[in-house]
Amino acid sequence: MTASPVSTGRTDLRPTRADRVRQILVTVSEIACLLGTLVGIGVFGTRVEESSGGSLSADATLLAPTGTAFSIWSVIYLGLFAYTVWQWLPSRTTDPRARATGRLAAASMLLNAGWLLVTQQGWIWASVGVIVALVLVLGLLVVRLTEVPGRRDPLDLIVVDGTFGLYLGWVSVATAANVAAALVSSGVSQEGRGAEWIGVVVVLVLAAVVAAIQRRVGGRWAVAAASAWGLSWIAVGRAADEPRSVLLAWGAAAAAVLVVLATAYFRRGAGAGAGAGAGAGAGAGAGAGAGEEHAEQRRAEQRRAEQRRAGRAVDDRAVDEQR
Repeated sequence: MTASPVSTGRTDLRPTRADRVRQILVTVSEIACLLGTLVGIGVFGTRVEESSGGSLSADATLLAPTGTAFSIWSVIYLGLFAYTVWQWLPSRTTDPRARATGRLAAASMLLNAGWLLVTQQGWIWASVGVIVALVLVLGLLVVRLTEVPGRRDPLDLIVVDGTFGLYLGWVSVATAANVAAALVSSGVSQEGRGAEWIGVVVVLVLAAVVAAIQRRVGGRWAVAAASAWGLSWIAVGRAADEPRSVLLAWGAAAAAVLVVLATAYFRRGAGAGAGAGAGAGAGAGAGAGAGEEHAEQRRAEQRRAEQRRAGRAVDDRAVDEQR
């Protein structure tokens, strides 16, 4: 009996034309994303927080994270660059995960650049459409990472799982902030206790959405870290900056904690499920092995019985000849 092969995400296939097209597409998209970033930070255009009439600044709405929160983009952009290099490595060119995620990664980079360009024009509601598309693409990408087995080495875990987990977690929070900015820019009031309670409901719903994502993808710490990061800085902003709201500060902090707890729960569930699956597989394998061993014993007994009958037949012929 032989052991079942375990997929490691390796492949010995030669690169195809589709692989090369995918690699080039990712690289061009990364360049576009980089150029969009230079526009967004004010090198070639207006800084994001100053665009769209200031609607996207850190103190524009109740759901805006304070300025420090946006430093996570540096980590995400570095990860996207690393991913672009990673997918060109000879050992990763035909990697199943590179094939499964390449076009989605390229789409996320183009949408990122598109969002920055749209906000430059002051098209705040168009930016909502772009960021919603971005979060959907990232959600599908992370699901793909969950479905396609990969190598469990630090390079892949950091460059692929880490980068896109952070990207998804942060953009999930940014989407809520973007919608709030669009509403306020359209004249929706955020004054009064009612607006604060609506903000609390929104951050709790956001935590529930992230928890649902975590249930689907088995609880990824990168997603949780970025989501909790964004929610925590919303809490800090409402506690220490305008528009001030102690109620929403506590609500956002609670939402951040809920995201972490949900992630831990679903990771434990995924681990238990994997353990149960392994146990069931081992039990089935043991049962199959026992059955095969029993059958072999029966075959051996049959051979010995045939040999004994053959031996008796020879003895009988010898006696007849002597007579």
